[in-house]
Amino acid sequence: MFVSEAQVRELERAGYRFLGRHRHSAVKVCHWTRKSLLNRGFCYKQKFYGIQSHRCLQLAPGLPFCDHRCVFCWRNTDVTSPGWLGEADEPAEILDQAIAAQRLLLSGFGGNPGVDRKKFREAQEPNHCAISLAGEPTLYPKINGLIEECRRRGMTSFLVSNGMHPEVLQRMVEPTQLYLSLVAPDPETYQKICRPVVADGWERLRRSLEILPSLSCRRVIRLTLVKGMNLRDPAGYARMIERSGADFVEVKAYMWVGFSRSRLSLENMPLHSEIVSFAREVGDACGYRLVDDSEASRVALLSRR
Repeated sequence: MFVSEAQVRELERAGYRFLGRHRHSAVKVCHWTRKSLLNRGFCYKQKFYGIQSHRCLQLAPGLPFCDHRCVFCWRNTDVTSPGWLGEADEPAEILDQAIAAQRLLLSGFGGNPGVDRKKFREAQEPNHCAISLAGEPTLYPKINGLIEECRRRGMTSFLVSNGMHPEVLQRMVEPTQLYLSLVAPDPETYQKICRPVVADGWERLRRSLEILPSLSCRRVIRLTLVKGMNLRDPAGYARMIERSGADFVEVKAYMWVGFSRSRLSLENMPLHSEIVSFAREVGDACGYRLVDDSEASRVALLSRR
């Protein structure tokens, strides 16, 4: 077991459910899934890319493992280990248990008269897997098998990576969409924001950006911006984006949630207007255009011209 019983209890109180024999995977129902079931909105990824929020499975195949301890992370980074330890559960086992756990977590909605009955029935069979809940998924030794298992079940998959393992990206079975997090325009800011536990993190990130043009899946760069820390130097971000050849860039505000509230203040969360303005500056500097935004999530979408 990779997480202590006390940490498991704490995370379960926050809505996580641990999976598998070795308890390194977890699932948590996204609040946008709940809102969609009540017809009160949906995730910006539905607006931007067409996934269905009520049928989304939010999954972490390696919750305790990450190479970063980012100041803006919503999780308790004290739980984090920089490298994989011990055995790894099988992808089919993880997915089976994740779907079962999500059904149980959503079961209370069955008695709510405000729930869309059609959506509730469809939610029992998720058709999209967001491999992005917590931890760095490319550290999971069987990540290729997990993506293949999603594909075998007719599920789309969005995988979010911090880019610390370019060698994995190079040989990875491609998901439907690959996100690469880019949260600094220079190595000094990177050290301050990401607090890496590897010595050559900036170089690894640059190598991962250089790999992106060789991939055939949809490629997205995500900028998570903290006011007063990395919401600056749009030209610096633009130079990094040009290196990647990404199809889209998401320019997103840091959200003051979870454990990040003990590290940052509410004032560190940019306004939506600031995000849209910064996105335009980044886009103008690297030849991308603003094509959409979502005020509820404080995110703007740039597309290659």
